[in-house]
Amino acid sequence: MMDSRKVPSAACGSFLLLILFSVVGAAAADDETVPARDSKQAVDEAYTAKIQKYTTAPYFTSPLVNYLPASKTVPTPEAVLGDIAGAPSVLPYAEDVYKYMRMLEKASPRVKVFSIGMTEEGREMIAVAVSSAENLKNIEENRARLAKLADPRTIKLDDAEADKLVAQAVPVYYITGTIHSPETGAPTALMELAYRLSVDESPYIREIRDGMITLITPVVEVDGRDRMVDIYRWHLAHPKDFYPPLIYWGKYVAHDNNRDAMGVTLKLTENVLNTYVGWKAQVLHDLHESVPYLYDNTVGDGPYNAWVDPILTDEWQMIGARNVADMTKFGMPGVFTHGDFDTWSPGYLMFIAAMHNGISRLYETFGNGGADTQERTLDPEEYSRTWFRQNPPFPKTLWSQRDNNNYEQTGLLTSLHYFNENKRLFLKNFYLKAKRSVMKPAAEGPAAYVLPADESRPGLQAELLHVLQKQAVEISRAKSAFTIALPVKKEKPKKDAKDSKETDKEKKPEPTSRDFPAGSYIVRMDQPYARFADALLDHQYWSPDDPQKTPYDDTGWTFGELFGVQVTRVTDLKVLDVAMERVVNVHAPGGVKGDGAVFAINNNAEPALATLRYKMKDAGMEAAEEPFEGDGKKFNRGSLVIRNVSRADLDRAANDLGLQVVALGAAPSVKTHPVRAARVALMHTWLSTQTEGWWRLALDDLKIPYDYISTQKIAKIDDLNAKYDVILFPPVGFFSGPTAIINGMPTGWGNPLPWKNTPETPNLVGKNDSTDDMRPGLGWDGLAKLQAFVQKGGVLLTATDTSRFATEIGLVTGVSAHASERMKIVGSVVGTRLVDSGSPIAYGYDEKVAAYCDNGPIFSLSSIAGARGRRRLGNESHTRPTGRGTADDPDFTVGRPTVEAPEEPTSEIWEAPPVTDEQRRNGFRVIPPANRARVIFRYADKKDLLISGLVEGGDEIAQHPAVVDVPAGKGHVVLFSINPVYRGETRGTYSMVLNTILNFDSLDAGRKLAEK
Repeated sequence: MMDSRKVPSAACGSFLLLILFSVVGAAAADDETVPARDSKQAVDEAYTAKIQKYTTAPYFTSPLVNYLPASKTVPTPEAVLGDIAGAPSVLPYAEDVYKYMRMLEKASPRVKVFSIGMTEEGREMIAVAVSSAENLKNIEENRARLAKLADPRTIKLDDAEADKLVAQAVPVYYITGTIHSPETGAPTALMELAYRLSVDESPYIREIRDGMITLITPVVEVDGRDRMVDIYRWHLAHPKDFYPPLIYWGKYVAHDNNRDAMGVTLKLTENVLNTYVGWKAQVLHDLHESVPYLYDNTVGDGPYNAWVDPILTDEWQMIGARNVADMTKFGMPGVFTHGDFDTWSPGYLMFIAAMHNGISRLYETFGNGGADTQERTLDPEEYSRTWFRQNPPFPKTLWSQRDNNNYEQTGLLTSLHYFNENKRLFLKNFYLKAKRSVMKPAAEGPAAYVLPADESRPGLQAELLHVLQKQAVEISRAKSAFTIALPVKKEKPKKDAKDSKETDKEKKPEPTSRDFPAGSYIVRMDQPYARFADALLDHQYWSPDDPQKTPYDDTGWTFGELFGVQVTRVTDLKVLDVAMERVVNVHAPGGVKGDGAVFAINNNAEPALATLRYKMKDAGMEAAEEPFEGDGKKFNRGSLVIRNVSRADLDRAANDLGLQVVALGAAPSVKTHPVRAARVALMHTWLSTQTEGWWRLALDDLKIPYDYISTQKIAKIDDLNAKYDVILFPPVGFFSGPTAIINGMPTGWGNPLPWKNTPETPNLVGKNDSTDDMRPGLGWDGLAKLQAFVQKGGVLLTATDTSRFATEIGLVTGVSAHASERMKIVGSVVGTRLVDSGSPIAYGYDEKVAAYCDNGPIFSLSSIAGARGRRRLGNESHTRPTGRGTADDPDFTVGRPTVEAPEEPTSEIWEAPPVTDEQRRNGFRVIPPANRARVIFRYADKKDLLISGLVEGGDEIAQHPAVVDVPAGKGHVVLFSINPVYRGETRGTYSMVLNTILNFDSLDAGRKLAEK
């Protein structure tokens, strides 16, 4: 029982209010159903007593969940859990949750369980449908009705026909839980919710059951759930010890698994997406835990995503406000909406619904990261009363998993009931949003997006189209060449215009057009899911003056830019009249053409080139260090020249990979160097594996083998060069300061934190790494071995925070990394410029390259060892000192002849300042030209820096190096200020990393040394 001394004085009144609710129900309008149990139905007394026991205060429950109806045939969650849902010390594995759901299915015709796919580690994901037996019997007929509403083209946009379907259809409300593994409460709440919906005969619950289908995926991140339960059980077995943090959730990423709804690179996203679209659901409601006590953050704060239908934003307000009102009437504190969460990015799992004409919803409730009952003390900002939180949480309270389950279930039940009461409205809106998408070209534009058939990167183009197809977006292909009109770009008025008449006389820009060849891909905007395609392919702009100063996630994500392929936004409606056909299977053309025993593949920075190298390990491959022509075709610098390979094998591999191979009559005469299949290690810390997981996923997708090793293991390998040619050190993310990477977590106190499979923790390691103690870091000995690896010829590739580590810890000379003072680049797409086209890292790239940046480090170069490169903002001023004459005249000194000063050396911002004559005097600190840092890409000028998203104070990083190759002994350290591998969205910059791997022992190719 709860200590009464910890209960605020309001508890007594709330308890009486709760009894009143339980007996007669909350006050309701005449036409509303009272939220109260059916007095004619028996209550499971023992289970109900435990609900009351584990609920720490009477106002932390509601008349909807403060009892459990009894059933003689349907088991309660206690049958599997051994206690009630939300009981202390009880945290079930996903398998136990599934076992119970299937027991429900066996015992009740009101429950059906569907397998919806597998995780990366082979665990099952399920969806549980709960409704009346009649509704579940007619699932397919209902799905057919909903499909017509989802695609109004099937009923010719006939509103009258839609109204008939709306009157007949049963809506589907999809609930998902525990995508974030440390947020542990949802599975037990959803187990009990499924029981209530199938058993409870109160009018309030019965209306939900008879009027709609509730679809439940109780565990989204199944791999992470089982690891979290392992850790919790380890904690129970060692109550006096610190327990290890959940370093791995799924196989690849942790918290970012809820940022994958755009790229759909993870199995959990794909499975939920296919379920939502396949069921033609109207709502996707995702359960999270981080805010006391229930925050409906769907309404959130501005700016809203620019591509969602205003009908949806109105629905957010309607449901959110009603949710808060109902729970507040129950006397439950800490329930609110609005807040400061911006609903801008479509990367969240819930946005699957928002971008497929449904309703996206998300709860943040209050979890303890396990099933312990704990006293929780809040920060003032969490319990303060604000305009949007008029009934805030308590500053301090005893909180249990049962409290959390009460809030989750109460919120869901009130939402389900309100949705059911208004289901005809929401079903009609579901249809209207789809109809408005179909009518989008004429109503708002654009008409289509076109991806040309003559794309230089057809493989990346196909990958982008595959992403759209995963989102159920239709792709068409032109049967013949066509021309479209492009909109006239408005030019800003000239500042020197004398008056309006002179401005009017200026010649107006002429309309332009563009020709597209046959076979070009057309993404029509007159289709139901056009808004998602529009959101992914269009550009984003977040104003620096926006009132929202703390964007919650990325602000820019334009997929065409990040994939490095051409995408044209077309407003000309005539594009819809082009003869075209739907494409089901998009595949880049590939194979061998021509005659000859030597083969060549043009390098256009396609990642598939790296896959080919590793797939055909025995083939002789070389990279051309200069452009060349062969058999009437032009080949870029870095193109592959292949010998000693079976034409049939090469043709088969190239066809699979979408690579076009040309058989040459003779080998090109240009200089080449070998392209070897480097031995790669991907190094991680035990501080965080969040960001590097995207790198592992990319390498696995490309089938590039690597060893996955921790900084601890690096420190134990005496000769790294004997095992590896390249070590990738992707961004760490959290807790990533240089000393933290060296030192790890504190080891001066506490117990070891093991991450390994044991009888107590059978699921921890999975397919990742293990250690006896997570706390130690790289250590100074490990740093020395890493440095020796580079000095002896190895390549170390770093990005963002690990690049800062390399510069600050002394792994490189001549490069310094500065933190920004006022720059604000929040997950944006920025412009970079090619500086050194001769570098193998740049092979296949054009002069302009779009890249992902999130306040990356600001690199500055110096040719003097130990000197810190000076950060420069824009073009420096070189005005003369005050004196005689005009601004262009030399000054003079009275009483002596004029002496002309030597011309000052100049350099670009991305370059190291030239070495002066004075510095060369006894210049033992002057870095020899062959050892100086080599800038491969730089950031664009300030005016060209922003492509999509938010860039404020961009002059701090404009023109500074973005990718730098630093020689070190016989090896190299490659520094990225951008993040080239991120969330499956940045495939256009993957080849910067892959080029480094393929050319690891020839990175000095094409280098032009300074004269001094």
